[in-house]
Amino acid sequence: MAGRLEDKVAIVTGAGRGIGEATARAMAAAGAAIVVAEKDAASGKSVAASLAESGGRSLFVETDVADSGSCEAMAEQALRAFGRIDVLVANAGINVFHEPLETTEEEWRRCFAVDLDGVWYSARAVLPAMRAQKQGSVVAIASCHSFAIIPSTFPYPVAKHGLLGLVRSLGIQYAAEGIRVNAIAPGYIETQIAIDYWNTFPDPQAERRRTYDLHPPRRIGRPEEVAMTAVFLGSDEAPFINAACIVIDGGRSVLYHE
Repeated sequence: MAGRLEDKVAIVTGAGRGIGEATARAMAAAGAAIVVAEKDAASGKSVAASLAESGGRSLFVETDVADSGSCEAMAEQALRAFGRIDVLVANAGINVFHEPLETTEEEWRRCFAVDLDGVWYSARAVLPAMRAQKQGSVVAIASCHSFAIIPSTFPYPVAKHGLLGLVRSLGIQYAAEGIRVNAIAPGYIETQIAIDYWNTFPDPQAERRRTYDLHPPRRIGRPEEVAMTAVFLGSDEAPFINAACIVIDGGRSVLYHE
């Protein structure tokens, strides 16, 4: 992937672990300067330092995407450090799963504050710079929950459905100004969150195998596979892809279920 993002500056939110970390590393390997925008300072600083040690250009910015002021500061620091913003990967997100009538007001707002408001705040912070450049790519990390409903995962799919509306609205609004806005919808990805979930079962390996068997390739996705798609969407190789959503789930969402 070397050179595909040469001379570009990419902000990745939630870059301290999982898909966000993999994306930051992949984009750095492709030549981009990386702004590691992460709420957890320890993990964010660690990733930024690792990128710098590998010869990349990196900056850690402590960022709470649920706070619009924090997102504005993120963009300001990126511009001060690197002079431009070419790519935003709005990856930061949280899982909030409940039965609808058991969802408290606090949990509803916690979910939307990060999973929908956070993407809007991040995009709103970088769009002025992208408009001034007449160029930019926003990549929002959605989910297969954006178009499918699994019982007792409320209100997460509500926020993720709304995220696709946000992506399409921004993509259409700013397309004539050279800005593309797209989404990636990962399915089951083998992150630490998945591993921690399997470990709640009496036989974690059996639960892992059961999860694998739900998917046509008999495995689940890797964070790096999502990252590769983000690199593509952020690069100049995808100039006519806009207001779209690319699904990365090994085909599970189209698998026939009796």
